[in-house]
Amino acid sequence: MLGLILAAGAVGLSNFAAAIGIGLSGVDAGVRIRVAIIFGVFEAGMPILGLLIGHRLAASFGSGASYVGGGLLIAAGVYSVVQARLARSRQTPAAIGTGRLIVSGAALSIDNLVVGFALGTYRVSIPLAAVVIAAVSVGMSLVGLELGQRLGANIEKWSAEFGGAVLIVVGALIATGVL
Repeated sequence: MLGLILAAGAVGLSNFAAAIGIGLSGVDAGVRIRVAIIFGVFEAGMPILGLLIGHRLAASFGSGASYVGGGLLIAAGVYSVVQARLARSRQTPAAIGTGRLIVSGAALSIDNLVVGFALGTYRVSIPLAAVVIAAVSVGMSLVGLELGQRLGANIEKWSAEFGGAVLIVVGALIATGVL
């Protein structure tokens, strides 16, 4: 359960960072609702798909499943850190419509597919994982919108990298059998 909560928090940080960026341009109640729904749906849906695949393939990995799952979480974490560093110079706050939110939600949840697969090899309950990941994502997105509106770009810079680092640590803990 601890691994699930840590993974949910780590992947939720990418939504947190994106929501801060959206919040920089100012948001109203309609944007908040759309962000919560769209990010929540993608953040819950992708891990479910990954979990289903991971559950089915975990038996074929046998005792190596924790190494595969941990390795995938580490890879997703490294990818998150690299992408955050590359995107830092390209991020500019702008008004965001529903179409752009859907594209953002889909792009931000690709790592959740890998995380879901990794958690599937760890034998996590699919409904529990979906609820935890979606709830954490929606909560972090709403907090990110508020912080973006209040604090600006300084927090956004580091949250995606921090999320990647947490995924790396969780992956290492799963691979070594600590979690």
